[in-house]
Amino acid sequence: MTAVALAGLGLVSPLGATPDAFWHGLLRGQRAFGEHGCPDGDFRSRVVATVPPGDCAALAGRRKEALATAAVRQALAAAGLPGLPDGSLLVVVSQAPAFGGAPDEGGDFTGPRFEALLAACRADARRTHVVHLSHACASAAFAAAFARDWLLSGLGSTALVAGASALNRYEYASMDVVRTLSPHGARPFDADRDGITVGEGGGAFVLETARTARVRDHRPQAWLSGAACVVDSAESVASAPAAVLDCMRAALDDAGTRRVDYVHAHATGTVQGDAAEAEAIAALAGSLHHVPLPTSSHKGAIGHLLHASAFPGLVAAAGFLREARLPGTPGLRRAAPLPDGVLALAGPGRATTAEHALVNSFGFGGNNASLVLSTAGG
Repeated sequence: MTAVALAGLGLVSPLGATPDAFWHGLLRGQRAFGEHGCPDGDFRSRVVATVPPGDCAALAGRRKEALATAAVRQALAAAGLPGLPDGSLLVVVSQAPAFGGAPDEGGDFTGPRFEALLAACRADARRTHVVHLSHACASAAFAAAFARDWLLSGLGSTALVAGASALNRYEYASMDVVRTLSPHGARPFDADRDGITVGEGGGAFVLETARTARVRDHRPQAWLSGAACVVDSAESVASAPAAVLDCMRAALDDAGTRRVDYVHAHATGTVQGDAAEAEAIAALAGSLHHVPLPTSSHKGAIGHLLHASAFPGLVAAAGFLREARLPGTPGLRRAAPLPDGVLALAGPGRATTAEHALVNSFGFGGNNASLVLSTAGG
């Protein structure tokens, strides 16, 4: 048995304060873009996607921490857990760790703090295994794979992955300096796409072994049946087609399936990145004799959450498996020329089969991760 239960999901995004708000906003094609309201830094393109202060308590303080802790509480509640059990694993994903009361000169560049997340989990620090993990914009997906391996190795029965992205001048500048920012708002797979939009939000999910889910008589939201992480040292940028294809194939092999019913793409809205991922998806579809593959991205709705970008991807994939509804790509008006085998969804649709979904997440430095969510596994 290689699948682990996705017991609960939490998400606070620019589309709303819950996973359901994000899912239904995605189905409606909403775009939560606007001019920045954050005083920290010079955001020259001014097009960002922020979480309204009313959607998360204490956002006037440590925004990243507030977003992450809110998502943690949601994930635990969805999993039917009053807190994180003793002996569990907590994986914190972020650009850089924060320790104790150290000042955050980046204005939400570091963190969230382990202590705050442990408090939100009602977990005993002495009886919880805590790991900080950072793999650029694929961090949350790498964390899912890491936590799954930890569970399958027999080291514990429950794991929680949490993180957040909050608008700050350092991470914004890191996108600006490589000239990836769109002055108009991200439009993944669109013929007129011209870059990414920086978004913010917090996410969390609870994973547990199949045996633990059965003992608790808890119905998972989905099963994490496969995962693959490929660090391609030959490419310094994200989304090299060969590496992406290898990653998706390895994830499907790990899940023991050759079927994909939907791909939730990393697609950020850059010309090079979207094209490379589409090329890899087309090659995968051809090898599986499953053409075309329905594909969409959430980044035209809430922007790119950077290291936290896999959280909304998992919520979208779980929604697809639950309702057999294909979410569209908000902002997609006129599709760019795409290779045969890729069906870029502008709006929502119905799926004839909803058993397996691929979630892609890529980052600079050759960090590539693919996850397979399935309706069965336990």
